[in-house]
Amino acid sequence: MGTMVVGVRFRRASKLYDFSTNGLNDLRAGDEVIVETSRGREMGRVIIGPHEVDESQIVGELKPVERRATPLDRLQARRWERREGRALEKCRQKVAEHGLPMKVIAAEYNFDGTRLVFSFTAEKRVDFRALVRDLAKTFHARIELRQVGVRDEAKFFGGLGPCGRELCCRAWMTDFSPVSIKMAKHQGLPLSPTEISGVCGRLLCCLAFEEEHYVEARSKLPKVGTEVTTPSGRGKVVAVNALKETVSVLLESEAVVEVDAATLQQGSAPEEAAEADEAEPQGDDEA
Repeated sequence: MGTMVVGVRFRRASKLYDFSTNGLNDLRAGDEVIVETSRGREMGRVIIGPHEVDESQIVGELKPVERRATPLDRLQARRWERREGRALEKCRQKVAEHGLPMKVIAAEYNFDGTRLVFSFTAEKRVDFRALVRDLAKTFHARIELRQVGVRDEAKFFGGLGPCGRELCCRAWMTDFSPVSIKMAKHQGLPLSPTEISGVCGRLLCCLAFEEEHYVEARSKLPKVGTEVTTPSGRGKVVAVNALKETVSVLLESEAVVEVDAATLQQGSAPEEAAEADEAEPQGDDEA
């Protein structure tokens, strides 16, 4: 038997969470709702409308949609949102007073102002228990301090990538995929940090997006060092361009030519192959 759920998102380009419709099966994508979460009540936006999910696919406890958000809920949420800038400034002052080695990058109230989350970066673990008590007295709300990485910091602030477009993590990415230097090598990119790093200082996320295509394309191309026969003569592959599906070949004449991979023959030259055929006994004659 299935359960009716909706997909709800709380922040732009954040994870999608399933909630029980709790009988509100007429909800539609775009509706704002009040939901019960493990951290208390939150206001979110329905991204995926009511649909049935098999109970075996539900992981953990499925929280309910409490109700549709009212105009008063939305007004209240905007009011607390406008206070986040001042809360961030005040928190930074408190961090300086406590002498803690941390950089506070964002402050986020829930829709009714009962909970305030500060996100920060730090090079190591920080004992911020005294800071939390101080902040709770200052803001009269439940305080949560959340340590995030430099990629999360870029997601908070946004910006433009080397491609000239808005950062993917800010625009649409809901999670960070692992990225490795091996991906840059597969894609034939220069290994200079300035060439393959994003504004966060980490490897570009788009390396992971394109890796599958490069792996598939390169599997159809000869590897560097392979001896091939080209329309211009025999030579050795010295470079591979997976996007163009071409290879650069160092000919016996020491000239380098770029050749469409579809025109290549790997292994022995045609003349050598013909001589080998003549030397082998013919199966038809033996029969």
